[in-house]
Amino acid sequence: MPPETTTGSAELPALDQPLPTGDQKGQAVQAMFDTIAPRYDLVNRIMTFRLDVRWRRIAIDTLSLSPGSTILDLATGTGDFCRELDERGYRSIGADFSFGMLANARTGAPLLQGDGMNLPVADASVDGATCGFALRNFVDLTPVFEELARVVRPGGRIALLDASEPDNKLVAMGHGLYFGKIVPLIGGLLSDKRAYGYLPRSLAYLPPREELLSMLSTAGFSDVKHRQLTLGAAQLITATR
Repeated sequence: MPPETTTGSAELPALDQPLPTGDQKGQAVQAMFDTIAPRYDLVNRIMTFRLDVRWRRIAIDTLSLSPGSTILDLATGTGDFCRELDERGYRSIGADFSFGMLANARTGAPLLQGDGMNLPVADASVDGATCGFALRNFVDLTPVFEELARVVRPGGRIALLDASEPDNKLVAMGHGLYFGKIVPLIGGLLSDKRAYGYLPRSLAYLPPREELLSMLSTAGFSDVKHRQLTLGAAQLITATR
């Protein structure tokens, strides 16, 4: 099932313009990922000093599911999570609404093009789910969490990674400088300047930590936990269905 779209087109805003919302955000984000897909993995490795690989491995550790379990990777991108999951003995399925990302995926896992707010996946059909650095890109997180609760079987586990702002004020200053200035510079040199100028700003889309956890609980998850990684440069949210 293709992602829901509306007529018209949207572009990422300039740095001095407000962030898009609603359907305009969905269209802009989809177009952005289609554009940056060919060099997405390269830029990620460089700008995170390969810490993104470590963060995904930590997230998979928290699933604690039996080998052979089926894991849905939401917003799979080029399949980084799928590759790690398969190496751990899980059976992964990737879903993304960006055809450009799926076309550049480097995984043998089955791939689905679909919107996280309306997943083309049967009820209680997967044992767990992962999502890497995409929560802030969804138009509305409430239906995304409700969809995860629908497709993950009772007792299944989820592990959601995203960027974060460190709690320590001094660390936050350094992180803000790097994420806000250096990352767009790297992204502009290697890929698309506007896209990597947008990504640091997109942190503003994420609700506060306690609100995120409450949203998951309301959607039907229990044992909802939050963990900061690498001094708060990333955050990991885990829960049980």
